[in-house]
Amino acid sequence: MIKKRAKVWLAVSGLVLTEDGRYLVVKKHYGGLKGKWSFPAGFVEEGETLDEAVIREVMEETGVQADVLGMVGIRSGVIRNEISDNMVIFLMRAKHTDIIVQEKELEAAAFLTKDQLRFDENTSLLVKYFIEQQYQLLDMHEHLNPGDHFEYTSYKLFV
Repeated sequence: MIKKRAKVWLAVSGLVLTEDGRYLVVKKHYGGLKGKWSFPAGFVEEGETLDEAVIREVMEETGVQADVLGMVGIRSGVIRNEISDNMVIFLMRAKHTDIIVQEKELEAAAFLTKDQLRFDENTSLLVKYFIEQQYQLLDMHEHLNPGDHFEYTSYKLFV
């Protein structure tokens, strides 16, 4: 995995809400979030925009289809003084609540309330932070063209 992504990682995460205010959360089988409730997340693949990647990752991990409402945050860190680890966090609205757990990566997935997450010792720091904060939504604008000379096949601006 490190060779494929070299030393600059770009990931996305979906803060997926239902109409009644529940959050889609997952527990991974591996990594630093093993056994912790976290938001569905994964790496951006070649040829994808950030919003396309988060839609794919949420669907792959949970089977939940969701619409992107906008961007709400960026998490950036450096691992062992060598790997730039960056994640863009999107606010999303679930189109349905039927979960199909991707068992290869996840031990569980669920739609939980703010109180269920607030008082669960297995809720990750990032989830706890976002359920308690008022965040600014950056809207997606996708019908812009900075010029044909750039040769973009997809171009989106979040402001």
